[in-house]
Amino acid sequence: MTQEGKEPMGKIYVVGIGPGDEKMMTIRAKEVLDACDVIAGYSLYIDLVRDRYPGKEFYENGMRGEAERCRACVGMAKAGKTVALICSGDAGVYGMASPLLEAAEREDFHEVEIIPGVTAAMSGGAVLGAPLAHDFCVISLSDLLTPWEVIEKRLLCAARGDFCMAIYNPASHGRKDYLQKACELLLTVLSPDTCCGYVRNIGRAGSKREVCRLGELGQIGADMLTTVYIGNSQTRTWDGWLITPRGYGKT
Repeated sequence: MTQEGKEPMGKIYVVGIGPGDEKMMTIRAKEVLDACDVIAGYSLYIDLVRDRYPGKEFYENGMRGEAERCRACVGMAKAGKTVALICSGDAGVYGMASPLLEAAEREDFHEVEIIPGVTAAMSGGAVLGAPLAHDFCVISLSDLLTPWEVIEKRLLCAARGDFCMAIYNPASHGRKDYLQKACELLLTVLSPDTCCGYVRNIGRAGSKREVCRLGELGQIGADMLTTVYIGNSQTRTWDGWLITPRGYGKT
């Protein structure tokens, strides 16, 4: 108990660990993981860091366990522990920052810090060159939390606005044809020759990258570990790279 008669409070860090390669984790993220008492996260992401922190306490659960995971983190922090809630990529881009802050709000717990990381749009984009060098948007094709009708609307708006796109969660076991459906929709606005690319297993063993055209993209056999890139009307290829010009050549 503290001098005021209250239980000691810990702290929660929501940590984006990047694509999985330790060399692509930020220095600040490493500092937090070194110093925390508990590392919490989805079991797949815990497996990426477990061997580096053999003395740590771990809390892990599976897919769709996000709300329970956040409640557990708040409970451990209120008991005085320093907790690092990890997620791949960036904590705020389809990461755990939002659900954790909502859980903290419900419990009136204020000791939270968000640690950014390298999201897949950036790390995969670097593998392909410069596909997102101008205005772009990030769209997930997962309809677990977002109705497909809303996703369709966002895809069409991005295409009509001539945005470059990074597509997350393009397919899964239960959504094998979602990338194909998205491409068919985009082809009602965009040319089949639109430059595209994809990277599978970014920053991990067995990583693969390919450059292609929109007319071919729907047939690539994507999965949840694939990030897809769709260029704008100016995106081109050179020497295996995707290049979206900034416009400096016009100045």
